[in-house]
Amino acid sequence: MSTSISILVDGHARVVDGPCTLAELLVELQCAGDSVATALNGEFVARGLRAACLLSEGDSVTCIQLIVGG
Repeated sequence: MSTSISILVDGHARVVDGPCTLAELLVELQCAGDSVATALNGEFVARGLRAACLLSEGDSVTCIQLIVGG
């Protein structure tokens, strides 16, 4: 059964269909998972753990775009 959950993504309110994992959210946001660092409620979430990280009502997700260059 799908329900809507309200979360914050980079400080902006967003409603997503739940249940939703952090990995699924990145796909919905069209973020390349290998080019962003992620945090959930202020705690770093490693790339390999995103698929098991289930989002809940009121969660705050931060996506940090990695920039490489010189």
